[in-house]
Amino acid sequence: MTERQQELAARIAGRRGAVRGPFKVWLHSPDMCERAESLGAFARFDCSLPQHLRELTLLLAARNWDAQYSWNAHAHQAIKAGIPEAAVKAIAEGREAVFDDEADQAFYRFCREVLHEHFVSDATFAAALEHFGPKGLVDTIGALGNFTMLGMCLNTFQVDLQPDREPPFPDIRGFERVVPDGDRQEP
Repeated sequence: MTERQQELAARIAGRRGAVRGPFKVWLHSPDMCERAESLGAFARFDCSLPQHLRELTLLLAARNWDAQYSWNAHAHQAIKAGIPEAAVKAIAEGREAVFDDEADQAFYRFCREVLHEHFVSDATFAAALEHFGPKGLVDTIGALGNFTMLGMCLNTFQVDLQPDREPPFPDIRGFERVVPDGDRQEP
């Protein structure tokens, strides 16, 4: 590594415990790495969203991009932070998740519409705005964008899938989409 890469690697390891996952890729472009690490640290640790919703944002973007590394690294953290295990399982399986908390449900709906529809309905926007305010929604979009970039990086560069972990998504194996056995059509 160059001196600049070594400096960044030391900073990343100091903040995150080690240089792993996407940082091994991003270090090839030190300027990109520095900016991505800064935005990622803000989205994960410092934005205005409560921790459980920061983790939910990461899971939603990870599932949207089928980013197994991110999912495996954060599913347990999301549950520990307060996301219901049933919701985590539903998201992994591509089903609609349900939250008892009205604010969490509004947040989930907002993120899902952004990721799946690329637009947000007026009703969904109003509900999320009521709970999180403009700053919270801007932080949400920043986090979704960051975690989307993360998923794209992990999949494109086929970052380690943690071989000791069970694949989290029924329709993904390795870095390929598969048809679950029960959904195969006979010729």
